[in-house]
Amino acid sequence: MQKPSLCIVTPALADANNGNWQTARRWAQLLSGHYRVHLSKTWSGDSAQDRQTDALLALHARRSADSIAAWARLRPGRALVVALTGTDLYRDIAHDANAQRSLALAHRLIVLQDQAPRDVPEAWRDKCRVVFQSSARRRSLEKTTRHLRAVVVGHLREEKSPQSIFEAAGLLTPEEGIRIDHLGQALDPALGDAAHATQVACPHYRWLGGVPHGAARERIQRAHVLLHPSRMEGGAHVIIEAVQSGTPVLASEIPGNVGMLGSDYAGYFPPGDAAQLVALLRACRAGIGQPEGSLARLQAQCEARSPLFERASEQRHLLQALAGLPGTAEV
Repeated sequence: MQKPSLCIVTPALADANNGNWQTARRWAQLLSGHYRVHLSKTWSGDSAQDRQTDALLALHARRSADSIAAWARLRPGRALVVALTGTDLYRDIAHDANAQRSLALAHRLIVLQDQAPRDVPEAWRDKCRVVFQSSARRRSLEKTTRHLRAVVVGHLREEKSPQSIFEAAGLLTPEEGIRIDHLGQALDPALGDAAHATQVACPHYRWLGGVPHGAARERIQRAHVLLHPSRMEGGAHVIIEAVQSGTPVLASEIPGNVGMLGSDYAGYFPPGDAAQLVALLRACRAGIGQPEGSLARLQAQCEARSPLFERASEQRHLLQALAGLPGTAEV
């Protein structure tokens, strides 16, 4: 019996190499045993491939809104699943009519962490299915004891709050033994200028620009902590990569991060609060090599969350999110 055809619509393909693309590519791999999967920026019903599609999984309620509306119009009743990946969940659905229409049309909604359903309007909350993303486990690489190495991984844009990192670097001195490596392209040129200025003023801070994914993961493996100061997140994959590398996280206390790391996690700071971030960094610096110190405690808490981010778990929950709808595979 031929497998059903599934189109994954993603607003970004390989050339963007961003979170939406990485999610779409991984989901295509995870679903390939049950579906004939193809990836596309749009679905319009015009092409032969479009006309043969049995089910649609669209990433981002606003950016994929046209494809979602076209599917609902041309394939009424056929499986339509929308994944809320970040800015659509925490910004767009509050005021954007197209994003709201996507939620109304969807048979199911996928969210990427367990706090997310609270931010979906009550009328559509029952459609939500939580699918934690996954990452392969990697061993923690040898870490120096001479200083604390912190790494930030994320393109420079407002939602990621790189200003918090710049301010934190300014509050530290080189003598404290805390070094920050900042990875990511300057999507906002003004933030790139600010990163360069911080690097000049603060020798313990380095902006390394965009680096290949493998190199970023190796830096995460070697770091003592990952810094994740975002103001808005759907469920950051880099947090998962850190947890699966044995590297604890210092994160802004926003729903997208709490839903990943748990409500009792000890490594949060208020969004935009550079002083509190610095206090956490200093506590981690003091805890290097201390089995009862802050660093060890955070690492143990992250390790307890690790089973949520295994590949088999993501695949199981993803298949369940699609199951039972017309045009989807039996599981």
